[in-house]
Amino acid sequence: MEPQIVVQVVKELSSMYKIVDILTVLEVPKATYYRWKKKYTRSVMSPLEEVVVLLCGESHFHYGHRKIKALLKRIHGIEVNRKTVQKIMQKYQVQCQIKVKRPKYLNGESNIVVKNILNREFTAAKPNEKWVTDITYLPYGSKMLYLSTIIDLYNNEIVTYKVSETQDVDLVKNTLNEAVEKRKPKDGLLIHTDQGSVYTSYVFQNLAKEKGIITSMSRKGNCHDNAVIESFHSSLKSEGFNTQRRASISNSKVVQMVNQYMYYYNQIRIQAKLNYLSPIEFGEQAA
Repeated sequence: MEPQIVVQVVKELSSMYKIVDILTVLEVPKATYYRWKKKYTRSVMSPLEEVVVLLCGESHFHYGHRKIKALLKRIHGIEVNRKTVQKIMQKYQVQCQIKVKRPKYLNGESNIVVKNILNREFTAAKPNEKWVTDITYLPYGSKMLYLSTIIDLYNNEIVTYKVSETQDVDLVKNTLNEAVEKRKPKDGLLIHTDQGSVYTSYVFQNLAKEKGIITSMSRKGNCHDNAVIESFHSSLKSEGFNTQRRASISNSKVVQMVNQYMYYYNQIRIQAKLNYLSPIEFGEQAA
């Protein structure tokens, strides 16, 4: 007899007979029955639990309990302790995806190293005051792809991004050119990078100077000096590609998934730093 049927039969007959007698007739050990009961008996969700699970699903399980707590207040007007939200998420196994740290590949020849002007001051008073940029690798397609991204520290908005099959100077040059064309920043904009060979190249440094941009660099081997974009690329992989294995899909599908995540991140994904608004929402509210 199937476990689910045993549990249902005992439930229906328990008002007339002792559970132990029912189990004797069914030839089911008492310990086995209670294990099945725990596994197959569904508890009724409270209204709060239903809303929390719904919000987790709508956010594709990308948000932790603090962000879900903020959405409860913002969307549903529900004030609740964050630990209560955390317990509900644990109970129904709807916790956010864990970011997986991966190694970083760099190649090329270093030329110009500049000072760390940004110095971990990851806030900006206005748009186009401070940008951060970096390259990460995308090992999910038939060939390795590289993603170059620029973020505005004012509202953590993705200014622009490029995907390429090569991690070369052209990739970062094209990314910067497109960002400047989109935003047309005034002279004096600060752009922060790591000491990767593409950023220390004469080509990139001269291009930045030509555009009136001041360059800043992390200390060698210190990823925390560029923490905002490191964190973004980690989120993209853990949230946008959390179900993908290496070399499991086509390159065109990888690009499509990047495009979808960039839209989601800018337009929808809320951030604690931005008063639980998305980058675009924060920018529009402040304008």
